Amino acid sequence: MPRFIVEGGHALNGTVKINGSKNAALPILAATLLTKDECTLRNVPNISDIHAFLEILKGLGAEFEYSRGTLRIQTAKVGTIHAQKELVQQMRASILLLGPLLARKGEAEMVFPGGCVLGKRSIHAHTHALEMLGATIEDTADGIRATATTLHGTKIIMAESSVTATENAIMAAVLAKNTTKIHWAAMEPHVQDLCHFLNSMGAQIRGIGTHTLFIEGVSHLHGTDYEITSDYLEAGTLALAAVLTRGTVTLENIIPDHLDSFWQKLDEVGANFTLTENSATFKPLKTKHFKPVEQLKTAVFPGFATDLQAPFTVLLTQADGTSKMFETLFDGRLNYLYELEKMGAKVEIHNSHQATIQGPTPLKGSNIVSCDIRAGAAMVLAALTAEGVTNISDIRYIERGYENLHETLNNLGAKITRKTPSK
Repeated sequence: MPRFIVEGGHALNGTVKINGSKNAALPILAATLLTKDECTLRNVPNISDIHAFLEILKGLGAEFEYSRGTLRIQTAKVGTIHAQKELVQQMRASILLLGPLLARKGEAEMVFPGGCVLGKRSIHAHTHALEMLGATIEDTADGIRATATTLHGTKIIMAESSVTATENAIMAAVLAKNTTKIHWAAMEPHVQDLCHFLNSMGAQIRGIGTHTLFIEGVSHLHGTDYEITSDYLEAGTLALAAVLTRGTVTLENIIPDHLDSFWQKLDEVGANFTLTENSATFKPLKTKHFKPVEQLKTAVFPGFATDLQAPFTVLLTQADGTSKMFETLFDGRLNYLYELEKMGAKVEIHNSHQATIQGPTPLKGSNIVSCDIRAGAAMVLAALTAEGVTNISDIRYIERGYENLHETLNNLGAKITRKTPSK
């Protein structure tokens, strides 16, 4: 497995343009199955999850060309409704094929998807929404089979405000007969971007950016040329890197409104930053220490993003006092705290959802592992802050979600070496 060797203690300085959103690009890739026409997607991040998803689509019949962030993709004919087992088991986002395949072919069959280990991640919200639209869901030996002669618009009350379940419901509903009303829809920026993409293909979706969506079914969708929204999670991660290393960094190509709760928490710790319409600039802290927060509590959008909880907790280890952290969405998301403890952090883990962080604690270089995509990014931030050299193993998780993160940070002044074991 490749690894990062990080020499800590270097302030970051410079300007970065934020890449396209992974979490927006994946459902939009799935949505290209809804038309026989060619779609051109721009600002597509060059990360392993995108390439893996493209391989799954290729197995279903898609043809594509990808170069320098621009993807041209067309599935003139869906050759099979069986997504490749080995690839599906590698990534959770493969569940996004259910809605488009049902809408396009009337059936879909797949094994249970894999991905980051973040506790039990049920697909009940997906199957519930699709059944409301008229699908029949059956268990198979290692997955599910969904069939539908015709999908009919209806009122759907989501079983939970799940992002991917909402996206599956939207993609199935755009080609269903009559009108679908989705209550308690997820409204994260990547859900909004999927809706805008579908509307550019001829779908009729209203209520975008709210918990209630109205979808008037259409008979067909056409090809389109569309630019993927910027990645607010990458922006948050790099913002924290700038704040932690006390450098001067400007992030361009961002949508500040996507990070309102994040900015509030940065204000709370006393970070020194300014926002414009499409950028953020971070400067060194005016005081010696950061302030603790009363509680860092994750929530569905527009609450504090669970994907920024681990990176932000690294900042809390440098705050002068006690901070409480409450992860409300995933059972296995706090495993990275054991890695932070190896580096000297003072953490009390109360249960699988709650912990207390006592700071400030100087972090020291150590041998640590990346537990998932966002925890891996948190380990990089901790290593940038730490005294000495940190060896981060299992960085395949990081590279699933961040495009050349080490190169981006090195361009700002970090010292990170990517090591690949010799064969």
